[in-house]
Amino acid sequence: MISLPSGTRIWIVAGVTDLRKGFDGLCAMVQHQLNESPFCGDLYLFRGRRGDKIKVLWYSGDGLSLFYKRLSDGTFTWPQVKDGTVSLSGAQLSMLLEGIDWRSPKRSSPSPEDPDRMHPTLA
Repeated sequence: MISLPSGTRIWIVAGVTDLRKGFDGLCAMVQHQLNESPFCGDLYLFRGRRGDKIKVLWYSGDGLSLFYKRLSDGTFTWPQVKDGTVSLSGAQLSMLLEGIDWRSPKRSSPSPEDPDRMHPTLA
């Protein structure tokens, strides 16, 4: 994971997002639906309909970055609200990206590094 500068705000964009959108479409959502600037250095997270994919939009000062993650098992925990944003801490972001329920830390799927997980070749 890329380390974020101190003071970077992290926002979950509530609801479902059409993840076919790229830089321009997601920037337009931030500008028009949230009335925020995608170029302020904040990090915005968008989740698709099935819940197993997210996109992260971030302006690092010298350009926009767009990260895409798909969980191989489970779904990303998302707030129940349908619009607006929800703020996260850096620790909550790390948990969310690992498939852990950031509201009450507990994995939604086993971690590949989990020592208690059955190894496929040893099972």
